[in-house]
Amino acid sequence: MNAPWTDNDTPTDTLTAPETAHTAPAPTAPTAAQKIKIEREVHKLEKRLCRQVGQAIIDFNMIEEGDRVMVCVSGGKDSFGLLDILLKLQHRAPIHFDIVAVNLDQKQPGFPAHILPEYLSQLGIEYHIETQDTYSIVKKVVPEGKTMCSLCSRLRRGILYGVADRLKITKIALGHHRDDMLHTFFLNMFFAGKLKGMPPKLVSDDGGHVVIRPLAHVAEKDLIAWAAHRQFPIIPCSLCGSQENLQRQEIKRMVNQWERQYPGRTETMFTALQNVVPSHLMDGKHYNFKGVQRTGVADAQGDIAFDAEDLPLPSLTGVALVQL
Repeated sequence: MNAPWTDNDTPTDTLTAPETAHTAPAPTAPTAAQKIKIEREVHKLEKRLCRQVGQAIIDFNMIEEGDRVMVCVSGGKDSFGLLDILLKLQHRAPIHFDIVAVNLDQKQPGFPAHILPEYLSQLGIEYHIETQDTYSIVKKVVPEGKTMCSLCSRLRRGILYGVADRLKITKIALGHHRDDMLHTFFLNMFFAGKLKGMPPKLVSDDGGHVVIRPLAHVAEKDLIAWAAHRQFPIIPCSLCGSQENLQRQEIKRMVNQWERQYPGRTETMFTALQNVVPSHLMDGKHYNFKGVQRTGVADAQGDIAFDAEDLPLPSLTGVALVQL
């Protein structure tokens, strides 16, 4: 794939200030200068999102000519954002591919089943609503107070794979973003004893499906801002949304605290996931330590693990802000 994926052309949508619901009296209307500033910032955000998603598609060869891409839409900001950006890129991509939006209605009590069909119909795209009562299964099997995410995820994955088969899908796109991938890395390291993350592209266990994560380079804060601007009809998850004491929430708080103290650290850590040096870790399955022998040939990379590296100093501005 080539450059047009990351084209920075003027966005197709009219850029206006996002509306916010208020119970208090309406605030003073923004001035002309403020409107221009808002439009400029939203314009920059859209360009950044399109560029980052396009770059992920190129980096990992996520979408190819003739693909039917199933975008899994849950009703959250991430999946709405993924669908929105992919639809924009579809018009400027150097190849042809189809998009099919798919939602799994898990029959959660109070779930507003009309919202997504209405929204997707307005977009004028192909979509499918799959109705399966996984809610009752999870509530029946998982003891009260225990984490439901693992079982819910397995059930959802199996159902979506079946839908993909019926719809002749070639790629399944999920809305996990950069922060999700980094949090998963720390979860595995701290609680599972593995250096394992959330890959941008994978083949399913049965070998029958390719799963992609086009938001791999996108920060969650940008998706939050984009969702506010686009006014997506967000649907909260009543099944697991109240489980605030999950390990993932603790990891998220830890990473956010690091970012506040040392701005830019999140980006640095995410970059590290793309710069792995197996010879300087301890996994014999990925590097033949037993076979290491003297060669008599100089190797500039051979023992740099013993050298003191020049690491960047913490941002003084960030430290000052924390001290305040």
